[in-house]
Amino acid sequence: MARLNVNPTRMELRRLKNRLKTAVRGHKLLKDKSDETIRQFMLYIKENKRLREEVENEISLSLRCFLLASAVTSSQVIEEAVAMPGYKVELETDVKNVMSVSVPVLSIKESARKELYPYSFASVTSELDSSISGLSVLLVKMLKLAEVEKTCNMLADEIEKNRRRVNALEYVMIPQLQETIKYITMKLDENERANTIRLMKVKSMIEARG
Repeated sequence: MARLNVNPTRMELRRLKNRLKTAVRGHKLLKDKSDETIRQFMLYIKENKRLREEVENEISLSLRCFLLASAVTSSQVIEEAVAMPGYKVELETDVKNVMSVSVPVLSIKESARKELYPYSFASVTSELDSSISGLSVLLVKMLKLAEVEKTCNMLADEIEKNRRRVNALEYVMIPQLQETIKYITMKLDENERANTIRLMKVKSMIEARG
């Protein structure tokens, strides 16, 4: 591992030791954060799988009911029945913090006047009612599914970023600092021994003259 290009002085050694201590502490914090982010990610993945299965099953059921209604009612009558919405909804957005990641929170605000079936029951079959009812419930679940899927994507990106940071500290910065500290320590020890030998020679010369 290549060491850092620094002057082998005691001041530099002290500075590098402080940097190493900070890097080791940062590595541990990032590793702990990465582990917890992965745990949260797995919980969201399970929730995403459950919601997706529910949504797909309920969509299939609603479409089946709609096809049955289409089989016994003309397309013109069905188009007229569903042409005007029974009520309006508004999408409200917010964010929440999950492991330092700002993930979306989506919710629906419904109008005060809610009329689920904006048509005459005499003109259509009960299958259309079932289809409309199922799809209105699905709206909330699909919104929740979109929220959870986006959260999964954002947490996956954060996990990858943390992995790169942890690897950079573990395999590059910390080994470089350790190698440089070892090099400076050896150089200082060599200088110390050289100074000791020099002083001993000077002492011997003084004693020989005396």
